[in-house]
Amino acid sequence: MHIHILGICGTFMGGIAAVARAAGHTVTGCDANVYPPMSTQLEALGIQLIEGFGVEQLELEPDIWVVGNVMTRGKQPIMEEILNRGLPYVSGPQWLAENVLHDKWVLAVAGTHGKTTTASMLAWILEDCGLSPGYLIGGVPMNFEVSARLTESPFFVIEADEYDTAFFDKRSKFVHYRPRTCVLNNLEYDHADIFPDLTAIETQFHHLIRTVPGNGLIVANGREASLDRVLARGCWTPVERFGFLPPSPSGGGAGGEGATVMEPPTRNPPSLPHPGPPPEGEGERRWRARAVNESAFEVYLGDALQGRVAWELLGEHNTQNALAAIAAARHSGVPAKDAIAALGRFRNVKRRMEVKGAARGVTVYDDFAHHPTAIATTVAGLRSKVGEQRILAVLEPRSNTMKLGVMKAQLPGSLAGADRVFCYTGGIDWDAAAALAPLGAKTSAHADLDALVEAIAAAARPGDQVLVMSNGGFGGIHDRLLERLGRP
Repeated sequence: MHIHILGICGTFMGGIAAVARAAGHTVTGCDANVYPPMSTQLEALGIQLIEGFGVEQLELEPDIWVVGNVMTRGKQPIMEEILNRGLPYVSGPQWLAENVLHDKWVLAVAGTHGKTTTASMLAWILEDCGLSPGYLIGGVPMNFEVSARLTESPFFVIEADEYDTAFFDKRSKFVHYRPRTCVLNNLEYDHADIFPDLTAIETQFHHLIRTVPGNGLIVANGREASLDRVLARGCWTPVERFGFLPPSPSGGGAGGEGATVMEPPTRNPPSLPHPGPPPEGEGERRWRARAVNESAFEVYLGDALQGRVAWELLGEHNTQNALAAIAAARHSGVPAKDAIAALGRFRNVKRRMEVKGAARGVTVYDDFAHHPTAIATTVAGLRSKVGEQRILAVLEPRSNTMKLGVMKAQLPGSLAGADRVFCYTGGIDWDAAAALAPLGAKTSAHADLDALVEAIAAAARPGDQVLVMSNGGFGGIHDRLLERLGRP
C-alpha cells in the first residue's frame, strides 16, 4: 500500500510514517515546514518528503491519504482537491488502529501530564525484560533514540493523546487505540482551543474507558478527583490505583522495613497474545511509593514491598510515572521486581530536564513543560537537585492553551520556586508582564529573542541553573544562550 501523509513532520505523524515503513508500506508525505530533525529521520528511512500542500502531489496517486490534524478546511489546496475528487482519506489514529494495532496488545498511556515519560518507561521495561515491544511515543526515549518502531512482538506501547483526531473527526485520538492496558496518569484542564471546560475532557476520557475490555486493566492515579469522576460514570474493567501516600516507615510488619516481597502469580504470560480474566478475589490493588532519598524510592503493592528503584530522575512526578509503568508492565506479564530493576537503567526522554550544555559555570536545561502544573513540577524537581543554587526560569508560552492566555493567572504560582523568571512574549497577544507582576522584580518579559538572550546572559552568574521551558524549538535559544555565555 502507498500512503501519503499530510502533516508528516509532526512527532505523531512522523511516528506513523516510521511504523508504516517498517510494516512494508510505501510512504511519502508533506508538511508546511520540512526541516531536521524529523526530516532527516524520515529521509533516512527512504521516505520522500515534499514541502507545502500543493495540488501537484495528487500526481503521486497513493492508495490512501493519511490526514494529520494540522490540516484544516479552506487553507490547504491539496485537502480541498482530495475532498472535491472524492479520494480516499483517513486520520492518522484511525489508520494506525486499523493497520497496526488491531492485532496487538495495546498499552496506552493517557493523561494531561507525563504521557511521554511514562510511555517511555513502560516501553523500556518491556524491552529490558525481553518482550521487544513496538511503540509510538511523542518524544525520543534515550534508551531507544527513535520515537517509534514496529516489531513482531504482540505488545505495542502508545502515548494516548486527548487532542482531537482530525478536522473531520473531533473525538480524542485515543478512542481509536482500543487498549488492553490503559494508564490514566492525571487529568486537568488543557487544550483550551478545542475543549470548553474540564467536563468536556472528562467525557473523552470516559469514551476511552468504554473501549477497555473486561479482561484488561486500568491503571489510574488515585489522587485525581477528575479521574474518580470519570471512573464513576461507568467502568467495566479491573482498576489498579497508584499515588497513595506511602506506608509508615516503622520497622517490621506489613509495609515496614522488614516487609516481605510478595510477587503475585504472573497472570498474563508474555507468550499469550491476550490476557485472561483477573484472578479470583484479586480486587483493586494500590501501588505506593516511599522516598528513600533524592535518587531512590521503595515500591509497594498494597502493603507488600516489591523492591527499590535507584535512578537519576528527579521529582515526585517521575516517581508516580514509574508506579504507573510498573503496574502496566505487570499486567503484560513482567514481575514488579524485574520492572523495578529495568527502571534503574532508564535514561529519561529527550527534552525532559535535558542538559544542553554549560558555559561560564552556568548550566542550561531544556524541558517540554508548558502547562502551569508541569512548569511547577519541573521547577520543583530541579530545586530538589540543585538546592540553594539559583534557578533562572525561561518560559515560552507556545501551546494553544497558553497562547490564548487561559491559564496566565496560574503562571506566578507555577514559577514561584525560581529565583529569576524570563518570559518570551513573541506570538502571544496578552500582557505577560502584567500576568507575572505578582512575582515582583524578579521577572522580565521580552518580545525580541535576541534581547531575551542578552537579558538572561546579563543576569546569569557561575553556579546558576537556566531552565528553558517550551513545547517548541524556541528559536534555538539553548545554543544561542550557550554561545552568548561563552563570550567575554
